[in-house]
Amino acid sequence: MDKPSGIAYLIGRLDHMLSRRIRDSIAPMGITAAQYTALSVFRKHGQLSNAQLAERSMVSPQSANEMVKTMEQRGWIARKAPSTHGRIIQIGLTPEGLNLLKKCDAAVVEVEAAMLAEIGEAEHGALYAQLKTMVRGLSILTL
Repeated sequence: MDKPSGIAYLIGRLDHMLSRRIRDSIAPMGITAAQYTALSVFRKHGQLSNAQLAERSMVSPQSANEMVKTMEQRGWIARKAPSTHGRIIQIGLTPEGLNLLKKCDAAVVEVEAAMLAEIGEAEHGALYAQLKTMVRGLSILTL
């Protein structure tokens, strides 16, 4: 029987360290990593429903609902009920949310730069492509 190569362990360790560094870098701005992810998702996709946000932010619908309440209270997002979606309430970034997101982006860019400091720029594209391939491979895996 073959044994694991250790790559999964290293990726898990990298994920843990990266999450902690991102969390620490944006915490002074009063935002969590999950909230940062959600704001980033809104920027990329525009207005979304709570269910769409949960799926794209990789959190449960219940967690997304609580997160939306908090972010709305802080003025980072706003809910809108478009007539074309019936009962589905769409949520989107406010100017305050976009401003906060840009500040967080600057902090996260610094974390990413530190992580990639010893990898040449020419290798970034190949690394990105390999990581996407790994994600695709796991997404089609059925157990």
